Amino acid sequence: MRFNGFHHIGLWVKDAEKSLDFYTRGLGGTVALSFPMGDSGKTIHLVDLGDNAVIEIIPQGNGEEERNAHWAHVALRTGDARAAYDAAIKAGAVSQTAPNDVRLGTMAACIAFVLGPDNEVIEFFQVKG
Repeated sequence: MRFNGFHHIGLWVKDAEKSLDFYTRGLGGTVALSFPMGDSGKTIHLVDLGDNAVIEIIPQGNGEEERNAHWAHVALRTGDARAAYDAAIKAGAVSQTAPNDVRLGTMAACIAFVLGPDNEVIEFFQVKG
């Protein structure tokens, strides 16, 4: 298992449109991918700021505590999300979401989430095909 940098950093936001405008029009990013947030009627946006600096804008309002924007998780890019997940669990991480294949808009991926030693959320992100 090897990591290839960050895939994205997830940011919970109160006002998704305001944040999307800030990261695109304000900072010059481009929307790399948008996809539905489950059945919530909300949309998640991946904004590419260049050179693999990708911010995932995640709207609040699905049961999580409403508060000022905060980073939701760090997603590490890997060629094998399952091996990364297994290694993290073996090292003492707590499973949050076991590896599973997902379709995020037009992107196929395998993703998994664990809680690190201080309950930080780490996502292992494998782009497929």
